[in-house]
Amino acid sequence: MVLRLVMTTVLAGMALAAAPAFAAQAAIGSDAAACAGGGPAIRVTVDGLKDRTGELKLELYPATEADFLKDDRDLIREGKFFRRVRLPTPASGPVVLCIRVPTPGAYALLFTHNRDGRNKFNFWADGAGFPSNTKLGRSRPKVSQGRIVVPEGVVSIDIHAQYLRGLGGFGPIQGN
Repeated sequence: MVLRLVMTTVLAGMALAAAPAFAAQAAIGSDAAACAGGGPAIRVTVDGLKDRTGELKLELYPATEADFLKDDRDLIREGKFFRRVRLPTPASGPVVLCIRVPTPGAYALLFTHNRDGRNKFNFWADGAGFPSNTKLGRSRPKVSQGRIVVPEGVVSIDIHAQYLRGLGGFGPIQGN
């Protein structure tokens, strides 16, 4: 009886100690409720940010080469799916974003770190990342780098931010 009481107390204490860590990992952004509510959604943990300036953005495209990174106005005019989540870069702590999807299926996801505050990707300053986490280099990303299949519920992925690194093009910051 005493052993059971001790074990119950120890387990309860462990659960309480773990709760703040889990709470710190909650997704942020306008679609956070989709991740908390079971989706369908993509939960993205981002690491390797160069700094904590500007804003972060997730964009979700149809998973075709022709539609990937196409202007959102064109996609919408053509009746195709497009979704964007934009939020200020958190000053500290883990960066966990959420973007909801209309139905389970294949999509292409782009992450950007807009460091200069302009509404256009600045090749020299801004960062980017994709679910594949392959080095981006100097060429235009392919849909295969951004492709992600979303099942029923929430799929969790990690994206490593990449920034321009000299003549080699985009890659992760040293040490990340």
